[in-house]
Amino acid sequence: MSGSKVALVIGAGDATGGAIARRFAQEGFVACPVRRHADKLAPLAAQIEKSGHKVRPFGVDARDEDQMVGLVEQIERDIGPIEVAVFNIGGNVRFPIHETTSRVYRKVWEMCAFAGFLMGREVTRGMAARGRGTVIFTGATASMRGGSGFAAFAGGKFALRALAQAMARELGPKGVHVAHSIIDGAIDTAFIRDNFPERYATKAQDGVLDPDAIADAYWAVHIQTRSAWTHEFDLRPWIESW
Repeated sequence: MSGSKVALVIGAGDATGGAIARRFAQEGFVACPVRRHADKLAPLAAQIEKSGHKVRPFGVDARDEDQMVGLVEQIERDIGPIEVAVFNIGGNVRFPIHETTSRVYRKVWEMCAFAGFLMGREVTRGMAARGRGTVIFTGATASMRGGSGFAAFAGGKFALRALAQAMARELGPKGVHVAHSIIDGAIDTAFIRDNFPERYATKAQDGVLDPDAIADAYWAVHIQTRSAWTHEFDLRPWIESW
């Protein structure tokens, strides 16, 4: 497997992150999905392998600097160059400001922003040296505006957006495409199904975001020619009020 092109997905959950890993695996990449607990990646890995594609799952805490440095070094050494890196950790919590503890705020910032910084810094070392590569940071509505009860989440996502902008301006001239997505709407997940049944009921009319459709959009950004790179793009259901 050494020498194969790699698509790294940090935060490869059961919906969007998993769909992105599958999409790039279909295109001939070795998918390297990452979650804190590797056992939770077993179903995704089995699905990719059953489809005849390559996958190497990893259990890593993306907030831990040593673990992230080691992860990138291991992949580049043993599997191949990281051509695409997607940061897809969420951290969506809602607390009134006076009920937001310092522990919650710090944890959400670590998940949304600090972990994104660690991934971005490490993967672009090799990308910049090679003069190519794509980095996509997954944002949210909270990347653009702070809603009531979302001080922690919006703070982290605002920071992630700023990181993406700074990296794009610094690394674009070195051949590295840095993009930021804004996922503005409910995604087809078990969480939405179980907690927002009225919203989930609109799935039949494409009222919730399809993870596979999100993955298609990420692939489209990756294959853009550098004469017309997208930095920021937003995705939402056609019936979403925005």
